[in-house]
Formats: sequence, structure tokens, C-alpha cells
Amino acid sequence: MRLEISCQDRLGITQDVLDILVAHEIDLRGIEIDVGGKIFLNFPNIEFADFQHLMPKIRRIDGIDDVKTTPFMPAERERNQLSAILQTLPDPVFSIDTRGQILMCNEAVTAGLEMSADSIRGEDVAEWVKGFNFHKWLESTAIQPASSKVQFIQQDYLADMLPIIVPDGEDGTIIAGAVVLLKSEMRLGQQFTAFHQQKTDSFDKFITQSTVMHKTVKEARKVADLDAPILIFGETGTGKEMIARACHQASRRNEGEFLALNCASLPDSVAETELFGYAAGAFNQPEGKPGLFELAAGGTLLLDEIADMSTQLQAKLLRVMEHGEFRRVGDDKPVKIDVRFICTTCRDLGQLVEEGLFRKELYYRLNVLALVMPSLKERKQDIVPLAESFIVQHSGKLGRRPAKLSKSCVEYLQNYPWPGNVRQLQNALYRALSLLDGKEITKEDIQLPSCAPSTTYIDENFDGTLDEEVKKFERDLLKRLYPSYPSTRQLAKKLGLSHTAIANKLREYGINKATVKL
Repeated sequence: MRLEISCQDRLGITQDVLDILVAHEIDLRGIEIDVGGKIFLNFPNIEFADFQHLMPKIRRIDGIDDVKTTPFMPAERERNQLSAILQTLPDPVFSIDTRGQILMCNEAVTAGLEMSADSIRGEDVAEWVKGFNFHKWLESTAIQPASSKVQFIQQDYLADMLPIIVPDGEDGTIIAGAVVLLKSEMRLGQQFTAFHQQKTDSFDKFITQSTVMHKTVKEARKVADLDAPILIFGETGTGKEMIARACHQASRRNEGEFLALNCASLPDSVAETELFGYAAGAFNQPEGKPGLFELAAGGTLLLDEIADMSTQLQAKLLRVMEHGEFRRVGDDKPVKIDVRFICTTCRDLGQLVEEGLFRKELYYRLNVLALVMPSLKERKQDIVPLAESFIVQHSGKLGRRPAKLSKSCVEYLQNYPWPGNVRQLQNALYRALSLLDGKEITKEDIQLPSCAPSTTYIDENFDGTLDEEVKKFERDLLKRLYPSYPSTRQLAKKLGLSHTAIANKLREYGINKATVKL
């Protein structure tokens, strides 16, 4: 039990309180006196009847203003608050005494050393933090804060050593120990970037260590603030909608709505009413309903998987884009539109145009500003940073500390072909973390289907001859490589063919700087 006694500044008032405790044979565990006129007592819980007699006697002491129970002594509250702060810090932190022995450390230390706090307490800090003479620093006559490069668990850190100075009498001070705060190179880099960042960039969330992804994001930044349509190509799961949303947020339309329609998930009739809305009285409805063209006014409309839109709806969309207006279903009154279009597709729209499955006029109207989202197997340098980012995100949702990736797991992730791209990586790590018992994700924790290369090129139910399929694969390969090797000599060297052979194939397939976006 703890009591908070509010009192006046009178000589002997504390002794009067202690005399009552002695009279009731109460074993006092602790006493703290606050300069603000309060006495705090800590003693074992007592019977309610004894408590009823104790409180009035304390209140009757001359100079006592109030007596009440309190959950914490001031020192306990400060200690608990300090402990909570230490545990939430992501950086390793030690509290040491004047001899360099560890008094307290946070969870970042215990997790890194894989030891309990009790087994670390009392050890010399120099045993774990190498590269700085803590004893010489603590014994110096005028101790000052210091910074030094050190090693902790065989990794480089920047250590901040901060002395703890407490009053000693009216004018003097003494050293009670120090706090040692370690920061890794990665954490310092994050803080430096945050300090110098001028404004929030909607593209900062993309990991771009790979050259191909860095190029894509660089292009996206340039086209984001233009008002022409954007056409985003990329396999399923590469993040086409994510970069579309980033383009909207970086545009002058960012205060407007960002709305999306998945063209592959809805039948024509439903998709048409979703886009155009309908007038009052249509479909026996007493009230009309605005469509996405109206709701996205002043903002951006994303048409996801535009290749799956029917040719009939394509024609209607083309008219809207050409005339800048539309009519609700069941209405004759035209409505002006003020919408930026962003479309995504995982299919080759140029090939669909040749096959008569996509309207040529719409293709050229949409394909003004094109972006290509690379597949994950083209972004090998991004795989591990992406995985670590997903682990942090998922760990927060699951209420656990982020796990580490084992060496074998890193190699496995980098060598896997990732047919489902970034989305597959994200889902695989979420499953692994959900079922993980330890602190490290191993190769065995990642459950992924085997992907044999022989099944990734041609569908076993393909239509046409072998020669036709080989030519199709050859054309697709050349179109994929041409942006990175626009010189026929470079491309010939890459594929081990003669310059003449490559030039003939590019001419045969119509691949050149005018038909392929570089």
C-alpha cells in the first residue's frame, strides 16, 4: 500500500507521521519527501479495520492537509516511465554505473545478444561494446558527452555516451554513471534523409535499389504532374495500382478523388453504369446515380486491366475521351468531365490491336505517357529490401518484433522466379510470420510452389504451330530487351548473334525506336 500525504512545511511533521506507523506496528518499506509539500509512504497492505483507524490519526496531525492512496511512489513512476521509453527505442541502449557495469538495457540489446536482461546486468559494457575506453572516460576529471564509432555484435555503430550528473549539496555535482546509445549506419541514414527531406514524396515508399525500378520511378515522377493519360504495363502483382496512386498524389489533382474500376471483374452492363451512372427513372429507380466519371471530377480515374474491357465499352470510352463529355444511362443531357485517366494492363495491347481485340484509336489515345513496371525477377537487388520492409509492416500488424532472414532464406528468395511478383513475396512473408515461433525466418518457413522454367514460356493449350509459337516468343524477347539494348550491335552481343541477323529480326517484327518505348 502507498499513501500520498499533502502537508505544510513544518519541522517534525514527518516524524509525527512515522510515530503513528510505529504505534500501529506497520513495517515501512520506503519513504519519499517531495519539495512540493508531499510525503509518500510505502508499506505492506494492512487490514481494512486497521486502515480505517490509521487514516484519521494521520489527518489529525497538525499541518496535514490531505491523505490518499496512490498507485506508485514517485521513484517507481519515474523508473517505470524510463523503462517504457527504453523498451520502445529501436536502438540498443545501455545504462552503466561509474565502473562501466551495466545497470539496465533495452529489448534491442537483449534481442541482439539473445540473452536475458538479468544475465547482462552487472557485466562490463566493454565486454559487448568494443572500440571505446569507457573506464578512462568515466574516470576523467571533467567528463563530457562523447561520440565514437564502436562495434556491437560485430557490426559498426555510432555510440553516444551521455554522462548522468546528479546534484551533490547546494553547488556540487557527482557522476552517477552514463547512458550509452548505439545507432546503426542504416538508422543514421534514415534520420539524415528525414532531416533533409523538404516534403513528403509519394514515390519514396518504392524500393529502387535495382536500376530498372529506379528508372521506372524516375519516369513516373516526370509524368505524374502532366495531365495526359498514363498507360502502365506490367505483370500481375508488380504494383501497377500502387504507382498509379503515387502519380495521382504527386499531381496537381492530388486534392481530388482517386477512384478505380477493375475492367476484368464486372460484366459490361454493370461496368457501364459504374462509369456513366444512370438518370432518375432508369432501371425503375426513382433516383439517379452518378458514375465514376462524375465522382472523380477534378481527380484521377484508374481503369485497371483495360485490356479486358469489351470492344463495345471501349468505343463508348473513346467517345468520352474525344468529346470530353458523356451522358448518364437513360439521360439525354450531356455532362462535361474533368478527369485524368490512368490505365493498367498486364497484356500486350499492341498485339491485341493487331489481333483486332482492342480498338486502335483508343490504344493511341491512352498510350500517351507509358510506364513499364518491371517484374520482381528483373529486380533482384530489390528482393531483400522489399522482404525486410514487408516483415516490418506485417510484424506491426501481428504485434510482434520483426524477425530476421536467415542466409539460406535470403538466397532462396533471390533465386525464386516469383511468377506472382511483389504481391506473392508479400503474401509469402505474411504467412511465414503468422506461423513463426522463433526470431528468424528460414527457407523452410517460406511456402512457395515450385516453378519449373519449362512451364513459364508457352501454355500447353496454345493455338498454332511450333514455328508460330517460337516466333512469338522470339518477338516478345526482343521487344523486352530492346529498351535496354537499343543498338543492334549491343543486342547482337547480348544474344550471341551477328549484327545482320539481329537487324533482320528487328525489321521482321517491326521493332524500332518508333514502336518500342525506350
